[in-house]
Amino acid sequence: MAVAVDVVRIENALGDLAQQIDGELHHDLLSRMLYAQDASVYQAEPLGVAFPKSREDVQSIVRMAQLGGFSLVPRAAGTSLAGQCVGEGLVVDTGRHMNQVLELNVEERWVRVQPGVILDDLNRLLAGHGLYFGPDTSTSNRCMIAGMIGNNSCGTHSILYGNTMAHVLELGVVLSDGSFAMLGDWDEQAFREQRGRGDRLGQALEVLDRVVHANRELILERYPRADVLRRNTGYPLDDLANRAPYTPGGQPFSLARFLCGTEGTLAIMTEAKLNLVAKPTKKLAVCVHFNSLEDSLRATVVAVRHNPAAVELIDKRILDQTRHNIEQERNRGWVQGDPEAILAVEFFRDSDEELEQAAAKLIAAFEAEHFGYAYPILRPPHDAAVWNLRKAGLGILMGIEGDVKPVTVVEDTAVAVDVLPDYIRDFTEIMNAWGTACVYYAHASVGELHLRPELNLKDVEDVKRFKGIAEDVADLVRRYRGAISGEHGDGRVRSPLLERFYGSDVMDLHREVKAAFDPQNIFNPGIIVDPKPIDADFRFEPGRPTPEVRTYFNWSRDMGLVRATEKCNGAGACRKRSEAGGTMCPSYMATLDEKDSTRGRANVFRTLLTGADPQRAFESEELHAALDLCISCKGCKSECPANVDMAKMKAEFLQHHYERVGTPWSAYLFGYYAALSRLAGMIPWLANALMSFLLTRWMLRLVFNISEHRKLPAYAGRTFTQLLRSHRERTAEPGGSPEVVWLYVDPFTEYTEPEIAMSALRVLEAAGYSVEILPIADDGRALISKGLVKRAKLLSNRNIARLSGLIDAHPERRVVGLEPSALLTFRDETPDLVDEHLRAAALRFAERCQLFEEFVDDAQSRDRFDVRWLSRDEPELVLHGHCHQKAIVGLGATERVLKRAGYKTKTLPTGCCGMAGSFGYE
Repeated sequence: MAVAVDVVRIENALGDLAQQIDGELHHDLLSRMLYAQDASVYQAEPLGVAFPKSREDVQSIVRMAQLGGFSLVPRAAGTSLAGQCVGEGLVVDTGRHMNQVLELNVEERWVRVQPGVILDDLNRLLAGHGLYFGPDTSTSNRCMIAGMIGNNSCGTHSILYGNTMAHVLELGVVLSDGSFAMLGDWDEQAFREQRGRGDRLGQALEVLDRVVHANRELILERYPRADVLRRNTGYPLDDLANRAPYTPGGQPFSLARFLCGTEGTLAIMTEAKLNLVAKPTKKLAVCVHFNSLEDSLRATVVAVRHNPAAVELIDKRILDQTRHNIEQERNRGWVQGDPEAILAVEFFRDSDEELEQAAAKLIAAFEAEHFGYAYPILRPPHDAAVWNLRKAGLGILMGIEGDVKPVTVVEDTAVAVDVLPDYIRDFTEIMNAWGTACVYYAHASVGELHLRPELNLKDVEDVKRFKGIAEDVADLVRRYRGAISGEHGDGRVRSPLLERFYGSDVMDLHREVKAAFDPQNIFNPGIIVDPKPIDADFRFEPGRPTPEVRTYFNWSRDMGLVRATEKCNGAGACRKRSEAGGTMCPSYMATLDEKDSTRGRANVFRTLLTGADPQRAFESEELHAALDLCISCKGCKSECPANVDMAKMKAEFLQHHYERVGTPWSAYLFGYYAALSRLAGMIPWLANALMSFLLTRWMLRLVFNISEHRKLPAYAGRTFTQLLRSHRERTAEPGGSPEVVWLYVDPFTEYTEPEIAMSALRVLEAAGYSVEILPIADDGRALISKGLVKRAKLLSNRNIARLSGLIDAHPERRVVGLEPSALLTFRDETPDLVDEHLRAAALRFAERCQLFEEFVDDAQSRDRFDVRWLSRDEPELVLHGHCHQKAIVGLGATERVLKRAGYKTKTLPTGCCGMAGSFGYE
């Protein structure tokens, strides 16, 4: 009976809260699924999610949590690797609305921000003033200041700038009784005054003061060595112990600093005043290649003596994975040979001369010690390839096929740099003892490598290994007096190890502090203090087989549809804003709603497919809603580090969904565009006239959901086939035996823009090629995009059956296409759609298919394209690339061909608006 009363109490409290705040409160099933996980291995369904708009909203949320008896889970971008954003309480997402820069003081080099400000957005604003915020995490294009403070984040340049704590000047926080406090540095008199307040803050300070004063020696003895630069293990009592009044002459007491790394367990941040640093003017990177991991670690000790801004390790496992990642394969141009490890050493200096001297001295020192076999130097803008590849490491690893993944359990242990080689040697022995491989990468300069054992958390035995490795490594780190978390925090995964690491007497101090700040235990319970077991609430139920579902696409490359959804690890690269550039994820860029991110959609997909009845996932209106604004741009297929192909997943879902609930008329209209156009193309003037009538547009709106503000594309007066017939009649057949190419004319080009195909034909003929038209009329792109996958499968089977003989008879002949999404369907989806006996032929056909500019670029590089371009005075062009082209093949060929044709091209770093496709009409 008590449980039922509690449920009613909570529901009533949530109902009252929704009326009290200016922000939003959602506790529907879709919202609960979206916020049930972060980037860790854990999952727990929350009560719902609140999106406060102000400090007052946060205060109302905290007070209602007290009255309603429920807990709160503070959350920003939700990229936490340790599980600190996973809980059964009400998620408080401060990122959606509280994301403003409040004040900037350039002269004094500080900025005041709300918790949801994204790091890269802040640094773009500061760049014009020659400033930036020093800690730079690999998730900088989506991580938020609140998360950085909660985790005491560091970043690539922490050897230079330290952690977030070092740059927090003041914090505005809401305490567990709903009161607000502005926290900064306090001298001893101010500290005494704050302690004597008698309210929640004063009482908490009294306990904190007593804990540190009475136990200073114990704290300094048990905490990591002073020269361990990265430390985020438990509450930072050691930072206070080294300050006044506990250390005479120490820096002033700072509760703002102390709250950094407390992971939302003591207060909720509503604003922060941050220190800023001068933006470096000159930089370069020396990328040292090694034949052994051990040599790279020993070389790190040498590298840090040369005053670098960063020393980052990339191991062979990551380098190998980049070969199979569409986006990162483009960033590998500087890699020489097949190294076991690479150290990327970056220097900041005031002049180019100083940079070159620093690089030369480093290389000379390495050569003297016989460290490394190649030392390429990358200067801006080419150095971006190094750091983009390094930042993508986590997501790339999670894209590894199968159930064995490099898991987050001991990934950010930190020790002093001088003992790092010895520590890694002992760590490797632990891995060998447990019989598992491990990935090594990241922040070598500060003694913190991201270490990821490769385990299958669906397997009961590997779950035992997970726990055993965590305990053994905690013991090893304690022996080296390091930190079991250097930057990612304790969360769900390391909180259970703190008692083992610090001892019960130190953890008793943590419990006293927690109780003083949060006596009702409403802030992120189970994190740091009184945690659940390390193996509780995994995303996967150990011992349960991965469900199998019937599909139309062949998902064998991902080992099934379920595992394809599991590739999403939650790192949230799809949550970047439009200002960050790139294609993914356009709907999220527009709405900033988690359900419209690739991560959100993948999480809902996976949650439903791994439920009690996986086939019911295709009936889910929640999943349908999450997929509704996906415009199938394919950006995630390349820009997601794990290459999650949400467009393909959406098509698969829609086909199954239609079979259960019926197919909308709009899907037929757009999906069968090719067939309808064949009819309209017979009398195009009549078709165009009919579409212009108000009655027709009203019917289109009523039946097919086409906006009355849009006109459907007009049909050309003559189709390409008709234009080609006239062209052939006027043009003599070329003499000799010129090389033959097939030109694929897609339905859109055939019926609406045939002049594009005619232009391509003339250019190819002028270059000395004989052009034949590929004898198929449709690629299935429209069918796939509208979820008519069954029909697309039949079409693809027919196409490949028809073409297979031609392909084999002309092994040298290329297929040239004009519309990227149409031509690239043959390379992307067709091999996964056809029946198994046709798959080999489909793959052979895919290898022949090139976009027009790809073909021209390739032919020009082999001196097989004899065209004299018109003389030009380098006119400037702005290039906005097609989303499918950017995702699957990139814009490099387009840029090179335009350059050879005499154009100076600026490529926009833009994404896809979706308005040109059916999405824009509906």
